[in-house]
Amino acid sequence: MAKSLIAILLVLLSMHALPDLARYRRFGWLRGWLTPADSGGHGHASRTLWITGLLLVATALIQAALHRHWFGFLELAFMVVALYLSWGPRDLDEDIDGVLKAPDSERRRAAVQRLNDGISEQVLPFNAAAVVEASFAAALSRRFGVLFWFSLIGPIGAVGYRLVHLLARSPAFAEAAGDLRPTFERTARILDWLPAHLLAWTLALVTDFDASVRAWREYHASHGQGYFTLDLGFLGAIARAGVDADVAAGDGGIESIGDPLTELADTRVILRRALYAWIAVIAVIVIGGWAT
Repeated sequence: MAKSLIAILLVLLSMHALPDLARYRRFGWLRGWLTPADSGGHGHASRTLWITGLLLVATALIQAALHRHWFGFLELAFMVVALYLSWGPRDLDEDIDGVLKAPDSERRRAAVQRLNDGISEQVLPFNAAAVVEASFAAALSRRFGVLFWFSLIGPIGAVGYRLVHLLARSPAFAEAAGDLRPTFERTARILDWLPAHLLAWTLALVTDFDASVRAWREYHASHGQGYFTLDLGFLGAIARAGVDADVAAGDGGIESIGDPLTELADTRVILRRALYAWIAVIAVIVIGGWAT
C-alpha cells in the first residue's frame, strides 16, 4: 500500500509538471492491435478477449518479476507507468478549464462536450444539472474508479478498469468490442459500483451531508429499484445536491444556484476535495500499517 500511495502522488505530480505526457494515453496502438488493417475494419470478439486477457496477464507477470528487485524501485516505476496510462485518458481539470475559459458561447458549448468523452455519445446540454452530472461521471471514470482498483489490487486493477471502459464506452473501440460491447458496459458498471458509492459518501462528507443523504434516499425512492442495482444515477443526484448546497453557502448565495459556470467551478473544487480525502484515507492506512 505504501508503494501505491507513492505511485499515486508521483502520477498526480507528473500530470501537473509534465502535462504533455498525456498524449501517451490515446491508446491508438491498442486499437490497432484489436482491429488490424487486414480485418476490413471489423473487430473480432475472440481477438479482443485474447488480447485483453494477455495484457492483464502481462501486467501481473511484469509486476511479479520486478517485485523486490532494486529495493522495489523498478516495481514502483512500473506502478507509476501503469497508473499514469490508465488515468484519464483526458485530463478532467483541463476539460473543465476549457469550459470556464471559453471566449464565447459557441466554443463553450463545444468544450462542454469533452466532459462526456468516454462516458456517453449523446450531446450534452449546457445547463447546470447536465454539466455537474457529466463532470462527476467523468471524475468516476477518469479518476476515482481507476484509483480505487489500483489501490485495491495494484496495476492489474488500473489496467483492467481502463481496458473495460475503453471497450464499453469509447467510440474508437466500438468495432473492437463488437457484439460484446453490452457485456463490457455491464462489466464497467460492476467495476464502477463500489467506487461510485464511496465517492457518494465522500461527497456527503466534503459538502452538505444532510442534502447529499436526502438526495440519495429520494433518488432510490423515486426509482424503486433498491440500493443494490447497477443504476448509478444516484451519483448525479447527490452531486447536484452537494454542489447546490456548496454554491448557496458561498459568496454568490442562493441566487448563484442554476448558473452553469458557477456550479462547474464549484464542482472542480469539490472533486479536488474528494480526491484529497481519498489520498488522506490511503495515507492513514499506510501509516497504520507502519505503526503495527
